[in-house]
Amino acid sequence: MTRPIGYFVHHQGRGHAERCAAVVNALPESQPVTVFCAKPDIFPTFTRAVEVITLPSLFEATGAEDIKDTTSAPDTVHCAPLGWPGIRQAMAQLAAWFASANPVLMISDVSAEVAQLARICSVPHVKVLQHGQRGDPGHQAAYDGAVGLLCPAAKALAQPDWPARHMAKTHFAGGLGVVVKRPDPARRDRLREKLGVGSEQRMVLVMSGGGGTGFASAPFGIAARAMPETAFITIGRMARDWHATEPANLRHHGWVENAADYLAAADMVVASTGNTTCHQILAAETPWLAVPEWRYFDEQVEKAEALARAGAAHHLPHFPSSAAAWRCAIQDTFDAHDPALQRALVNEDAAVETANWLIGLTEQLLLETPKDTGDLHDVVHPIRA
Repeated sequence: MTRPIGYFVHHQGRGHAERCAAVVNALPESQPVTVFCAKPDIFPTFTRAVEVITLPSLFEATGAEDIKDTTSAPDTVHCAPLGWPGIRQAMAQLAAWFASANPVLMISDVSAEVAQLARICSVPHVKVLQHGQRGDPGHQAAYDGAVGLLCPAAKALAQPDWPARHMAKTHFAGGLGVVVKRPDPARRDRLREKLGVGSEQRMVLVMSGGGGTGFASAPFGIAARAMPETAFITIGRMARDWHATEPANLRHHGWVENAADYLAAADMVVASTGNTTCHQILAAETPWLAVPEWRYFDEQVEKAEALARAGAAHHLPHFPSSAAAWRCAIQDTFDAHDPALQRALVNEDAAVETANWLIGLTEQLLLETPKDTGDLHDVVHPIRA
C-alpha cells in the first residue's frame, strides 16, 4: 500500500486551506492524503478522497489551561505556552498518526512546531515558506530540517535575504490555490452594469481580507469625498468608524463569494497582501495599491515590498490620510501599472506542478537503501547497558 502524505493546515484566513485543496486535488488518486486542521469547514471542495482530521487549535485558549505560564518562550519555538491541554492533545494526535500511518511525507502550512515535531518523530517534512522576517532559530530549524520548501509565490518575489541553502530546495508556486481568470473586456462590461457602475466611470475596489479584523472605513470616506466621480466599492470585512462620514459613492458590499467578479469589473484595487488576495489581483492584472496589514513576522510588509520590487504593485506602508494624498496615491498606482509583470507572477499550472514535485520527493525518499552501507569500522553500534 502507498504510504500516506500528511498535511497540517493553519486555520487563520483562507489561503492555507485553498492552496492545500488545490495541491491535494492535483495529487494522484492512488496517493493517500490525511489533512489536519482545527477548522475543517474552511476548505474548498476536495474532488478526490481525502481523510480530514480535526485537531484542537494550537493557537487559541479554551479556558482549560491549567498552569500559570510566566515563562518566556525560547527562540526555538513561536507558540508553545505551558499548561495548554489542547496543544498536548493536538501534538499527541499527530505523533500517534506518525506512528500508526508511517507517512512518507508531512506538509506544514504553517507551523514551525509541527514541522519540527515531524522531524523529531523521524518523518520527512515539507515546510511552506512565507514572506516575513523569519531568521529566528525556530523558523530556521524548520526550514533546515525540511526535505523541501514550498513557496506559494513566484520566484521573482523571493526575498533577498533568503539563504541559498533554502532556495536550492524550494519549489515556487505563484498562483497556487487560485482559479486564474484573465481580463475579458466583454465580461467586464457585464459585471460593471450588474454593480451599477457606468461604463466610463472609474471604479476603485477595496478588498479587505479574512485573516484579520478588516480595514478601517474612515480612510476610504476621505478618498471617496476627494473623488466624487469615482465609485468606491468595498468587499470583505470593514471596521466602521463612528467618526467617519461616508459619501454616496462609497458602498460596502461585505463578504462576497465572487471576489474575482469584482476584480474583473474594477479599474484599480486597494488591498493588503494576503496570499489569496495577491494571486487574485495578479491574475486579474489590475492596477494595485498594496497596503500591508499587521501580521506576525512582518509577513505582509515583506510581501508588499517584494511586489513593489517586482513592479507588480504600488506599495504604501499605510493608507493616505488626506484628500491630496489619496489623489496622489491613486495616480501613482495607475502610472506604475504593468499588466505583463503581474501576469508573469501567476502560473496557471501551479497546482499540478506542485503535486508532481511532491510525488518526485516521495519517490526520492523511498529509493531502496543500499545494502552495502560501508566498511564495518564506519558502522556506529548502539551502546549496550
